Amino acid sequence: MFSWLANAWRVPELRRRVLFTGMILALYRLGSWIPAPGVDSASIQSYFNNKGGTLLGFLSVFSGGALSRFSLFALGIMPYVTASIILQLLTVVIPKLEQLQKEGEAGYAKINQYTRYLTVVLAAAQAAGYGYLFKRQGALSANSGRLVLIVVTLTAGTVLLMWMGELITKRGIGNGISLLIFASILSAAPAGVSAWYNGGPMEKLFFPLIAIGIVVAVVFVQEGQRRIPIQYAKRMVGRRLTSGQSTYMPLRVNMAGVIPIIFAAALLALPQTFGSFSPNAQTFINRHFQYSSINYILVEAVLIIVFTYFYTAVQFNPVDQADNLRKYGGYVPGIRPGPPTAQYFDRVLTRLTLPGSLFLAAIAVLPSVFIKYGGFSQANSRALGGTSVLIAVGVALDTMRQMESQMMMRSYEGFLK
Repeated sequence: MFSWLANAWRVPELRRRVLFTGMILALYRLGSWIPAPGVDSASIQSYFNNKGGTLLGFLSVFSGGALSRFSLFALGIMPYVTASIILQLLTVVIPKLEQLQKEGEAGYAKINQYTRYLTVVLAAAQAAGYGYLFKRQGALSANSGRLVLIVVTLTAGTVLLMWMGELITKRGIGNGISLLIFASILSAAPAGVSAWYNGGPMEKLFFPLIAIGIVVAVVFVQEGQRRIPIQYAKRMVGRRLTSGQSTYMPLRVNMAGVIPIIFAAALLALPQTFGSFSPNAQTFINRHFQYSSINYILVEAVLIIVFTYFYTAVQFNPVDQADNLRKYGGYVPGIRPGPPTAQYFDRVLTRLTLPGSLFLAAIAVLPSVFIKYGGFSQANSRALGGTSVLIAVGVALDTMRQMESQMMMRSYEGFLK
């Protein structure tokens, strides 16, 4: 592996791409420490000290701690991710968006434009909500003019991050948006290592073993797929009769990715967040629905399973796949084209989604289990599993694949001349 990385570093173009990606990520981390105009970072940080189990604590993880400092990039790239998810869901119910999706590159460019517009709206609304919340809680002292300036600054920061992510995708290595989230998650690694070093004997002993086991399990499931054999019939192309080809359609065990965990965690964090405005509601929530309690863990697991099935159905439409296969003369051996093929795809996908959803639920609730029963600190539990490990491993695998493809292009260049 290290020899392969050394060979990749010797390629001038690949080296420039890696350095450009590192420079953009460094600028992103620098902006995460620069406070917004008129903001006292110490007051905001003290307000966040006991917000680990709320929606604010959850969102602060994806901003690399920038939200807890209310810096220029406090919103992070999550408004863009949310806008992308909303547009994907609306594609199913709005015929115009579905038609754009089928138009190829031109349609995708139009959908990306809509995504950018929606990102600006969501970022502005989110920034205004944060400003109002912090001012009401006494963590931010600002008049109306200063609040407008903060909203504009944070919205511009999100737009800048969106542009930086697109630059990485175009001129760097890997998916820029994913790498920005990846950098935010890795920024919490030093706190996790420090908590492990200062933890008890059991935590020092079992933390590395459990962490390695979770990473191995995530890689195993993320790379797992069911390959459905596809056979293409012979066709006349001009005056030539082309022979039938055999290939396969890969169906991943975890087609929904990390989206179900984000949906479930955000939904479950809302009661804790709303409870902070009402002492009576907060007492009821702490008694019956506390973070890391049995009720919380069970409900979170059920929501993740439900959202996994829902998002998988949005991502993969068996009817459309069967129609496209029949259109190009392909069929599954032993299955008739058309509705029987769609039913077969739906049956296979349902069976695949069950272990994938159970795996996501198990990975997501592990931090809560380790906090409650293992005596682990919250910093360690976040580093162990859940959304952080899934995103980190997925982005790392995707980036390595792209670097490998770049190396293969250079290796075969001599045959093309």
